[in-house]
Amino acid sequence: MPDVSQTAYPPSFVAELLDAKVAQYNQPDFIPFDPISIPHRFSVKQDIEIMGFWAAVLAWGQRKTIINKCLELAALMDNAPYDFVRNHHDSDLKPFLHFKHRTFNATDTLYFLHFFQEYYKVHDSLEFAFSSHMTPGDITIESALTGFHDFFTKSENFPARTRKHIATPARKSSCKRLNMFLRWMVRKDDHGVDFGIWNTIRPSQLVCPCDVHVDRVARILGLIKRPVTDWQTATELTASLRLLDPNDPVKYDFALFGLGIEGFAS
Repeated sequence: MPDVSQTAYPPSFVAELLDAKVAQYNQPDFIPFDPISIPHRFSVKQDIEIMGFWAAVLAWGQRKTIINKCLELAALMDNAPYDFVRNHHDSDLKPFLHFKHRTFNATDTLYFLHFFQEYYKVHDSLEFAFSSHMTPGDITIESALTGFHDFFTKSENFPARTRKHIATPARKSSCKRLNMFLRWMVRKDDHGVDFGIWNTIRPSQLVCPCDVHVDRVARILGLIKRPVTDWQTATELTASLRLLDPNDPVKYDFALFGLGIEGFAS
């Protein structure tokens, strides 16, 4: 990896490079090999939300493994997640006792099902669980993420071990997976990769997911100067991307991730 302190790419080069890579990677061909392919298997809004949320939470490790585990999970819900979470009985939960992906285990799975069942008894969309914590003046989704974490974990039945799977800026996490989920749900995408099915959060408020590829490339291009990767780093990156497109800064997630996969400047 080059010495980032010595890189001096002109802003015009960075802008042209990222715009070109957005055009290359923000395409339907990107879908089948990414966890976003999981919610794309569904057409009902709530199915998209549930499986999108789960795919994002489980998105660590090899993408092929993530996709396979999500398909396994969907099959356990008869490939009708919204209907299942609303109508399942305790006797229907036994098969989930064997579900596991890395550190996400049966205890976590059962609480997610419990949360979804209770939530969708009251609300029509998972959007409210995030957007209800925001105010009109919010520049980013920080309050949405903080509020969602507190809402998700407030049940007296909440298992303490599950907390690690729901990130929050309050713990200085970059919230990569939840930022990715919100990108899927909020961003309006003419190419049909992101869904754009939520309307109370603006694309301009989204924060760029910081995975290892995005983080590395962003540092090489001078978009990040903070030495560690945390929530402040994610907002620093997003502020840099907002200079390129103030209305849709997170579209550059495609470009940074794609360049990382290509091995840019490595």
